[in-house]
Amino acid sequence: MAKLKLTAGRIEKFQCEKGKSQSFLWCVEVSGLGVRATAGSNDKRYIFQAKVKGQTMRLTIGKVNAWSIPEAQMEARRLRILIDQGNDPRQVKAEDKAAKEAKAVAQVMLEMRESVTVITAWGEYVAERKPYWSRLHHHDHVRAMHLGGEKRTRSNKQFTEPGILASFSTVRLVDLTSELVEEWSKREAIKRPTRARLALRLLKAFLFWCSRHPTYKTIIKENVAQSKRAREFLGKSKPKNDVLQREQLLAWFAAVRQLSNPIISAYLQALLLTGARREELASLRWNSDVDFKWNSLTIRDKVEGQRVIPLTPYVASLLSALPRRNEWVFSSLTASSGRLADPRIAHNRACKIAGIELISLHGLRRTFASLCEWTETPAGIAAQIQGHKPQGVRERNYIRRPLDLLRMWHTKFEEWILHEAEIEFAPEKVNLRLVG
Repeated sequence: MAKLKLTAGRIEKFQCEKGKSQSFLWCVEVSGLGVRATAGSNDKRYIFQAKVKGQTMRLTIGKVNAWSIPEAQMEARRLRILIDQGNDPRQVKAEDKAAKEAKAVAQVMLEMRESVTVITAWGEYVAERKPYWSRLHHHDHVRAMHLGGEKRTRSNKQFTEPGILASFSTVRLVDLTSELVEEWSKREAIKRPTRARLALRLLKAFLFWCSRHPTYKTIIKENVAQSKRAREFLGKSKPKNDVLQREQLLAWFAAVRQLSNPIISAYLQALLLTGARREELASLRWNSDVDFKWNSLTIRDKVEGQRVIPLTPYVASLLSALPRRNEWVFSSLTASSGRLADPRIAHNRACKIAGIELISLHGLRRTFASLCEWTETPAGIAAQIQGHKPQGVRERNYIRRPLDLLRMWHTKFEEWILHEAEIEFAPEKVNLRLVG
């Protein structure tokens, strides 16, 4: 079609030719400018066509009812100038779009930098990492940043207290400095240094996560929780030495066996006699973890994933006497999880009744390791029962102990403990007869 002067009337009357998918009305005044009509549609658009590096290029300017003729001509002239300058309009358009998007992202980042608080980023961090944490580790994070002020249901105090890191909650992430962390550590070292040391480690891991986050890494320039002064204020943790002595076993067992809650009583005794970690034992399930036929317990191990240890006769009698109210061996009717959550209060009460200095639940695990030496149990066997990593090349690569070997020493240890505690227990014996 010949080139014509574009007018509103010509554009109005212009239609796609029959038998064609599209037709063009070219402008005589501006080279490359045209109007495109498409078959089966009243949609008409201004287009620009030219050669770029020997290849024909066609760009859409816009709809004819959105652009005036002078505006379309001006845009076509601009595109022609770009080509004459050696540029590809398509590439220029893409670069402009990318620049606008980058500017928009930078604006969002600037606004976030000015507004995001520690508790906002902390919530995102906890939600992302929760699948990889144990229940207790997740609880530590939630409790550390808890704002407090919630009504209590099982305490004389009316409202919950803020967590140990709650003072950082309203601080903007950009304003979190080593000076703030040092002031916090100096203040907390006076009241609760042990919990503060744990909280500082949690904060350090959180800031490390922020430094790798696509958004927060531009805000966090350094890990302020690595402050040397903060660590000096809090001091170093001292090794725990709480352990039951041989002569205390009689009083401890007597007090624990008298507890009104039989599930807590069985749990505490089993904790000492298996040397397991508190959560490992509390998370035992009837169907998958307790085998009365082959006398074994499957422990969910934080080191190896799981380990199988002997189910000794006395522990078996304790478990078999427990009610099967749900899937958990140590069930609870009040805990939301359905299983034993915090037996420390009952254990502290038992220690007080027994006249023993308070022993932590982990102290019972230390007691197992310490008292094993009275029965001359090999260190490797005690470590395997407790789920400690094998020490030395020989232990790691060559020693593979069967369950029966563990059972021989574990039963010997249990018998010695019961003797010292003056507990009369006669395991049931299975009578075997030869079938002809």
